[in-house]
Amino acid sequence: MYLDQLLEQISYTCQQGEVHIPVTELVYDSRKVVKGSVFVCITGAVSDGHTYIQEVARKGAAAVIVEKQMEFPEGITVIHTEDTRLALADMAAVYFDHPARKLISIGITGTKGKTTTAYMIKSILENTGRKVGLIGTIETIIGNEVIPANNTTPESYIIQKTFAKMVEVGCEYVVMEASSQGLMLNRLAGFIFDYGIFTNLEPDHIGGDEHKDFEDYLRCKSKLFKQCRIGLINLDDPYAKEILEGHTCSVETYGFSEKADIRATKEVLVERPGYLGISYRVEGLMSFDVKMNIPGRFNVYNSLCAIALCRHFGVSITDITKALDCVNVKGRVELVPLPYKFTLMIDYAHNAMSLRSLLTTLREYNPSRLVCLFGCGGNRSRDRRFEMGEVSSNLADLTVVTSDNPRSEEPKDIINDIIVGVKKGPGNYIEIDDRKEAIKYCIENALEGDVIVLAGKGHENYQEIKGVKYHMDERELIADILAGR
Repeated sequence: MYLDQLLEQISYTCQQGEVHIPVTELVYDSRKVVKGSVFVCITGAVSDGHTYIQEVARKGAAAVIVEKQMEFPEGITVIHTEDTRLALADMAAVYFDHPARKLISIGITGTKGKTTTAYMIKSILENTGRKVGLIGTIETIIGNEVIPANNTTPESYIIQKTFAKMVEVGCEYVVMEASSQGLMLNRLAGFIFDYGIFTNLEPDHIGGDEHKDFEDYLRCKSKLFKQCRIGLINLDDPYAKEILEGHTCSVETYGFSEKADIRATKEVLVERPGYLGISYRVEGLMSFDVKMNIPGRFNVYNSLCAIALCRHFGVSITDITKALDCVNVKGRVELVPLPYKFTLMIDYAHNAMSLRSLLTTLREYNPSRLVCLFGCGGNRSRDRRFEMGEVSSNLADLTVVTSDNPRSEEPKDIINDIIVGVKKGPGNYIEIDDRKEAIKYCIENALEGDVIVLAGKGHENYQEIKGVKYHMDERELIADILAGR
């Protein structure tokens, strides 16, 4: 492949050397440069690719793509562009022969619900015999290959490479979570989604290395609807109008609102020891009944969205209802089977919005007691700790404050911040620093009819302390505790 072919989708100036030269590899990690590579200099939060230009030149790179003005070694082609992340996305699409054009692509954005909705869509489509790839918070699935996720939305090169693998193994569809960070950093550039989905929006990922304010968070989310052909929007969300500002897609809506194209009515909570579910009726562009083995109104929204999408693919009502009746998503209101008369679940709720939604939902099932165990991650906004503590104290009968991923912070400092919030509400609380001991306390002190939720870790199978990830899976902790009970 020639360099000028790779550059066909971007605006650039050639500052040194020739453009019509052969290149062997497209690379953005200096350690992977080989002779003839084109190296894209990405300015990241930790390192800057521009500082490796001398090194990649010595390794025999044919060209570098830059966004900064500086001195360059002789004998290497230098291409300047305004945004090298955007350039990488566009170049990767060309490098892998535009694989997104060979798939039906579905992108899901929103503060919560992305993961569950993605798995619901995958389940429904696969129930009809269609082959679906997935890229998300928990994992990437390419045919029979399952790859644990590092980021909700990977780097653009990885996305395009993954798309190409999906095409190779015969996938017809790809459903992926479009995070605000991924949209902000142009990881999702280089192609147009066939369908874009908006679940909901509330302040999150603000501060630190994430978004400077809520307006920036909203703006990044809204980018998806300038990069898709059809947008499916939760009409009930108060930011539905703002998320569509400047949209270029056609729009359909879902929700409980009578104005929604696909709407839910007649919801009924289903409860028995160890089981929480929900049923409702779909009306509007389709008409049928749905029941699910996962609880909550928010899962009505997630499933309604999946239904609205799958209508476009001619999926039968039978296939939709069969798939939703047995859907299960790791770490998303995941019920843990127990031989006792209380209910235990694992959920990824890790901010005030998701915790409030979860606990409000569980409160509707009228448990004897609602017990909420959680911690907060280190090196993230302190406001989240105060807010989550207050939410739990207001909605749960007992809050068990423990550790999550302290990262480089002291666990005790994080716990103390959470307790500041907890004390603003009326609920009782207990502090148990060790997460396994905290879970053990919940199980050993459970009463008949209790609903206990272990919040924050969800699908994660590690605990990050001082830069090291130690294996820790709550399912295994529960099994160990039950074995010794």
